[in-house]
Amino acid sequence: MAVGLVLVLAMLGIVLQPLKVSDHMDAATEQRMQQHEEQLSQEMTRLQQEFAETMQEPQSGLFRRDVVFATWDLWQFGTFAGGLVLLFGLFWMATEQDFDKSDSSSGLSSSSSEEEGEGEEQEAAGAVHWLSPEQQLDSTGQRALETFYEQHLCGPAQDVAHTCKVVEELVGNLLHACHMISLTTFLPRLERCIGVGSVFEGWSHRGEDTVYSLLVPLKPPPGHSFHLELGTGEELPARHGRVHVKLECMCEREQLLGDVLCFRHRSQSQVRRYQRPGLLHTLCTGFYLDVEKTAHWFQLFVRNAWDVIAAEQNCQLTVLPSSRSCKLQLAYDSGRTVHVEIMLGVQQDDLGVFVGSQEAEAGLSSSTTWLESCALQELLFFRFVARQAPQDSCHLACLQLLTYLLEGSVLSSVHLKTVTMHLLALLPPSEWCPEHLLERLRDVLHYLHRCLEEKELHHFLLGNERVPREVPLPVTFQTASPLNLFQRLVQEPDAHTQALCEFTELQDRLRSLLD
Repeated sequence: MAVGLVLVLAMLGIVLQPLKVSDHMDAATEQRMQQHEEQLSQEMTRLQQEFAETMQEPQSGLFRRDVVFATWDLWQFGTFAGGLVLLFGLFWMATEQDFDKSDSSSGLSSSSSEEEGEGEEQEAAGAVHWLSPEQQLDSTGQRALETFYEQHLCGPAQDVAHTCKVVEELVGNLLHACHMISLTTFLPRLERCIGVGSVFEGWSHRGEDTVYSLLVPLKPPPGHSFHLELGTGEELPARHGRVHVKLECMCEREQLLGDVLCFRHRSQSQVRRYQRPGLLHTLCTGFYLDVEKTAHWFQLFVRNAWDVIAAEQNCQLTVLPSSRSCKLQLAYDSGRTVHVEIMLGVQQDDLGVFVGSQEAEAGLSSSTTWLESCALQELLFFRFVARQAPQDSCHLACLQLLTYLLEGSVLSSVHLKTVTMHLLALLPPSEWCPEHLLERLRDVLHYLHRCLEEKELHHFLLGNERVPREVPLPVTFQTASPLNLFQRLVQEPDAHTQALCEFTELQDRLRSLLD
């Protein structure tokens, strides 16, 4: 132990020797050295006192030996680390002094009045001077992108975000009025609306041309239940399904309250005579919920609800023709027009995957066919990213810029969104700071180009282990095989050629912003 103390003290003696970087030190440097030396000496004294007190405590031999070695190792490590910190500090101060001395000897320093007037300019010029040519280009490109975004996209994006709140509030009032009107009926219950799509995910920028899409979940009325029957041979997440409506026994309620008749165990003539028709007789075809009948019923309800709340609103509402959803046009006194589309949906279990009433592809003639939708899961993913991302994260700006510049017939905003979602799951949140906007744009284009070359872009939510746990998915989604969104490019060589041309044009448009 004595030998160890001698070695440590010898090391400190070497460390505390002044570094002869120049022939003399200024008073401030010498004073800082003395202060560091006094602090280190005080710390050594304190450690020695603690060590002596520990040794005087009546403990067993084994315990005392463990304490001795543990304290000695900790003290030795602390002293050695302190010595290294002090050594590097003295070396840095001496090096800084040499830089100042060389500047003054070479005649680069100016009078104090000139330094006060030109200090900030010299600092800024020096920051650019030491950048490599590529870094200077990146800095210029970053500023160009920020300027373009502020001039062309920031205003419309903020307007869209504000309108989202206004639309949600108005539709919420409509649904509340619908609920009050339908209390005594045996028709579907309308749940609270959920904004979905690019507008509510935060990356839409289209302003006046934006369509605000909302999903309204349907719950079965008393005495009824919904059972989904999804196609098993179809690819996720675009499976078609039907909503089977079943009658539930209400005999117990009929006996206790007497306000209803049991649809299941009473004859149809009795039910029709003493209470309003049930769901099966109004909105179903056979035993399946009909999309078109349900959409028409909801449109009628909205018109009646608007008559109730119109006096409290500052716009005129028009229900536009639609066979599978409810499309609204809101005309404000200022002359502005806002378009809203309300889709109806039935939820699968408790995981947020819906079969919705959105327009299906050609060839689906049955009005009882509903289409599976992942819109809510995508919305939850963007909300999760927003909670994890740094302030003013650039991931939304990336999507806004690229979709603004994209003019494609094969490539679409869905492809850009999918690529961005994959990168958000791959890169840590710190890589999406505002100053990394240009780098992330390059990453998105590089990822997209690679997918185009391989003709393979996987759907983000299917068979992807990187989907956060905060985004609930059915087991079928988690275990599904990846779905290739570029399958068309595999089957149609002309479409692949066109997609590559559209990608090149997108690159050129972005490059023109950086020049």
